[in-house]
Amino acid sequence: MGCFQVFEDHEGIEADLLRRLAVLGGRLEARSAGQRPALLVVSPRAALRGPIAAACRTALLPGDPPLPELELQAASAVSYGAGPRNTLTISSRTGDRLWMALQRELVTVQGQVVERQEFPWRLSPGRSPSAAGGPPGTALLPPPIKSRPLRLTNLPS
Repeated sequence: MGCFQVFEDHEGIEADLLRRLAVLGGRLEARSAGQRPALLVVSPRAALRGPIAAACRTALLPGDPPLPELELQAASAVSYGAGPRNTLTISSRTGDRLWMALQRELVTVQGQVVERQEFPWRLSPGRSPSAAGGPPGTALLPPPIKSRPLRLTNLPS
């Protein structure tokens, strides 16, 4: 398994993930061509623009609206969005500060269990709240990096 892959439509999720990993001093494990990513992230706009066919260990997917043409092979899937059925949702917002709610336990790509909780997240300038679950989701389900373990207490926001 490789590290991660992002399907997005100029929403900045991949750049945000790389910036956060750099702040933590981590570097991504190399992924060779044809290797399945450990984490696949699909943005809301990418999900709407056309068919997506992929295979991965864990998929981070928008839960609102339903994905029309998704051919996905994944061991687990985590949904994000404003709806109450999503695994990761926004519970409240004050200015650029969001409170993200993890509605159920999940297992990270590294196999660690993350329990239900709420945590603050700063919305990056110019970013839409509808895609806001993508970056926090990648923080909860971080791709494998060569560094110290990631914990919610040391995630940059």
